[in-house]
Amino acid sequence: MSYGAAAALQAAIFARLSAALTVPVLDSVPDGTAGTWVLVGPEDVRDRSDKTGRGAEHRLVISVISDSEGFQAAKGVASQICDALDVPMPLARGRVVGLWFQRAVAQRLSAGRTRRIDLSFYVRVEDIQESKG
Repeated sequence: MSYGAAAALQAAIFARLSAALTVPVLDSVPDGTAGTWVLVGPEDVRDRSDKTGRGAEHRLVISVISDSEGFQAAKGVASQICDALDVPMPLARGRVVGLWFQRAVAQRLSAGRTRRIDLSFYVRVEDIQESKG
């Protein structure tokens, strides 16, 4: 099994979204943030190593949180996230074999004042390390 490319994958996703979106991209829930923002959230990783090398399946959630009226603003950002992740993404360690959108769950929070869309993605990563020698 390899969790070796996990940090590189998170860094690449964070950089890609930060460059593509006009809203803040965060990896932890801030205190008192208003407006619309994106949270790079939890992941569930499973071994996908085989005879050709080490690899992992990352199932991750990226959330759009918005206090805008209605879901329109949040859905616009969610669409931009999907577009930004729909192109090849280089990693500092390893290689993204594929990245697929799985599902979205849109909900109202805080007595209907806050909108949240959780986007679930499946990412298959090969953990390739350069040999030294």
